[in-house]
Amino acid sequence: MSKQRLYRVSFTNQGQVYEIYARNVSHGGLLGFVEVEQLVFGEKSSVVVDPAEEKLKTEFADVVRSYIPVHAVIRIDEVSKPGAAKVSPLPEGSGKVMPFPTFTKGKDR
Repeated sequence: MSKQRLYRVSFTNQGQVYEIYARNVSHGGLLGFVEVEQLVFGEKSSVVVDPAEEKLKTEFADVVRSYIPVHAVIRIDEVSKPGAAKVSPLPEGSGKVMPFPTFTKGKDR
């Protein structure tokens, strides 16, 4: 039997960096979105409870499939075992993105 794949997906959402684990990640049926299914959280038998992971469990409690905008994805890694899902603030200065320059037809052209 083949081992199930596991992915760590990092993306930005409302000024924060989300890091979640999922079994299925694909380009999905919506253009410009990454489809994430079967989210994986820490073991339920764990004695230590991580409040950040509990917040994410609550946020994604009834989610069957999530669509993340491609431009929000930081990276997707295939990993061998799940870690703690977490939400952290964006690093200082990372919100300052220079827009791609656009050119308009000038008078001298």
